[in-house]
Amino acid sequence: MTGKGCSSNSVLQARWVVEQLRVEASMKRIKISIAVAQLVQYCQEHSRSDPLLTGIATSANPFKDKKTCMLL
Repeated sequence: MTGKGCSSNSVLQARWVVEQLRVEASMKRIKISIAVAQLVQYCQEHSRSDPLLTGIATSANPFKDKKTCMLL
């Protein structure tokens, strides 16, 4: 009985893999150069609101230390 259980499981798994590959093959893809151009354009348009580029105001930074540490 265990042989049949394993074979039906592997058949179901193979069917799932085939279906997944069909879905991936039918996806519309764009060229890398177009994707890169769109990504650069998006980054340039949103650079003013990017905290990694502009920084965070000290009053709005929840992670700022409340006290400074001094070593003597």
